[in-house]
Amino acid sequence: MKILYGIQGTGNGHITRARVMANCFNEMGVGVDYLFSGRNQKDYFDMQEFGDYRCFRGLSFCTENGQIKGYKTLRNARVCQLLKDIKSLDLTQYDLVINDFEPLSAWAAKQQNIPVIGISHQAAFLSNNVPLFGSGFFRKSLIKQYAPADKYLGVHWQPFDKTIIPPFIAHHEHVNPVPVYNKILVYLPFENLANIIAYLKDFPEKEFYCYYPGARNRSHGHIHIRPPSRNGFLNDLANASGVIGNAGFELASEALKLGKKLLLKPLGGQFEQGANAKTLLAMKAAHVMNYLNPQALDEWNNAPQNKPINFPNNPEPLVQWLLKKQWHETCSLHNNLWKNVSLK
Repeated sequence: MKILYGIQGTGNGHITRARVMANCFNEMGVGVDYLFSGRNQKDYFDMQEFGDYRCFRGLSFCTENGQIKGYKTLRNARVCQLLKDIKSLDLTQYDLVINDFEPLSAWAAKQQNIPVIGISHQAAFLSNNVPLFGSGFFRKSLIKQYAPADKYLGVHWQPFDKTIIPPFIAHHEHVNPVPVYNKILVYLPFENLANIIAYLKDFPEKEFYCYYPGARNRSHGHIHIRPPSRNGFLNDLANASGVIGNAGFELASEALKLGKKLLLKPLGGQFEQGANAKTLLAMKAAHVMNYLNPQALDEWNNAPQNKPINFPNNPEPLVQWLLKKQWHETCSLHNNLWKNVSLK
């Protein structure tokens, strides 16, 4: 079976999920080609698992100070270029397209009658059992129109539906996985870096390791700025006592796997992050703030650690399900992947 894997490149969460899948495909000897869109090619990093991958402009959103800017997003969409890329993308050599909320490969496959399996966190919101906290009809329609698929598998922290699977969190060997009580990992890529530094400066008793796009290695006393690095990020995550971040799905999943406490500031205007934050609040797995709130950080500093959730690290059952082409039957896959997960 010849497979194309289309991945949304905005942010790092989709790439993190695809990386776990890519390693499994490689170990099983399954040939897969990878396509990314939503980010400039120069901004991708640590992409060795994906081989000779392809990049397109695709669609993304524009942010400013932690808020999606609708006008700028529409102005920069370049829909004509997207339609041109969809029309010119020849997928006739492929038997299947796996899609993680990536519009170009999804629409090209739809037009060329290539089956598409959508596997993403966004797809989870298509289930009526998943909390959406808002106008569900419009948002579900948007998800389907953005990246259409023949079959959807949603990824979430709870087994809300038979079409929902847990996140796969790769096992990594870390030098020092024992938490350092005063070490905090910070990942707020949609905020202004100067605002983040100003926010953290009044907590000198903590050592903050702040990863930020385009940054360079430097320190402001107890605030340590780091450029994007997958290995560096994972090592700092492993021995941090807590994580301050937006409410993206993958970072929260990795923190939950390791039992890290979470302080979240959802990206304004993005329903997915708002829903994630409310779901984690309901699970009593995170504290949430709507702005960079010093009081929230002060209260969170005294909060206990989370209990680790043993999400699976091996997606082989999912890969086997894809290869068998029994895509109408998700119950056994769902039960297999959730059976050993000890939830909060």
